Amino acid sequence: MTFLLAFLFAIKLLPPETDMVFRQPQVATTWDMLGVVAGAGNDIYYAYSTNDGQTFSRPSRLETKGQLSLGRHRGPRIAYQAGNLVVSAVVGKKGKGQDGDLLVWRSQDNGKTWLSPVRVNDVAGSAREGLHAMTSGNGMVFVVWLDLRQKGTRIYGAKSTDGGASWEKNLLIYESPDGSVCECCHPSVVIGPGGAIWVMFRNSVAGNRDMYLVSSRDGAVTWELPIKLGKESWKLNGCPMDGGAVTTTGKDNVYTVWRRDKGIFVATTRGKESELGQGKDPVIAAGMNDDLTAVWTAADGSLEVRTTKNDTVRTLVPKGAYPQLIFTGRAMLAFYEEGDGVGVTVVE
Repeated sequence: MTFLLAFLFAIKLLPPETDMVFRQPQVATTWDMLGVVAGAGNDIYYAYSTNDGQTFSRPSRLETKGQLSLGRHRGPRIAYQAGNLVVSAVVGKKGKGQDGDLLVWRSQDNGKTWLSPVRVNDVAGSAREGLHAMTSGNGMVFVVWLDLRQKGTRIYGAKSTDGGASWEKNLLIYESPDGSVCECCHPSVVIGPGGAIWVMFRNSVAGNRDMYLVSSRDGAVTWELPIKLGKESWKLNGCPMDGGAVTTTGKDNVYTVWRRDKGIFVATTRGKESELGQGKDPVIAAGMNDDLTAVWTAADGSLEVRTTKNDTVRTLVPKGAYPQLIFTGRAMLAFYEEGDGVGVTVVE
């Protein structure tokens, strides 16, 4: 009972200076270490916890020395791999979509010092849309991004097998038959327990802005045909700026969560969908016994949650934005924008 009660907390990570605002939190875990990054101005801040999020270190600053893409799912990403803390972000000299490269920094002392950044996109400025995702697993770090090296937006990716120190040749993962995928919905990526890489993105085909899932089972050498998610389509002349999330379970099952119009849906690789509620910016994660948790932002600004164990929609926090979920091996935690800081709340 004492162990369980230790997790009944809600805390807030605050920026070190009063005129700063933390935005777009992202999280990763090694099971022993829980890390969070957020953007503030043009810099990135990192904090860590060794007790499942009950307390965090004082945030340390990583200077990008450029214009950081930040907001509406743009911002830094974090991963741990082979003793490396890996942080990625899109940074340019001008910013605001005029330029931008996908840069990756490494720290081998948990954020005390940082090695010089490495540029991942091999065509300068092609990552200027600022939307990307990063994950690690099966001996690799993998990134995907919206790429603009040609007319139209495509899904590109790259792999590192040395903890982010170097990156293999850029890979064209998907291009729409209509010339462009959805121009400003962030992609998602996850590596399953069996080593398969799963990439989710919003497509644009015949006027429909639907979610698609594509995978590689040979370490990104070849990619299977994309799968359209859901039974219906969303006819939309514009971009909803909402890319959803993807997760895998210990049984290597894949689950996706995403928005269509006002609805939040969950679907598997078979395309079958179930509506969870209404809102935007949904995320999903697998927890103990492969139970699933989904969190999203409702129309009134609250964060709503629904889980496999508690299959009803309930309010997690009254105000929050851009949630992220992570399972530490002992607890499911939600991170989100809250005022000028990052809120952290136990889901289960």
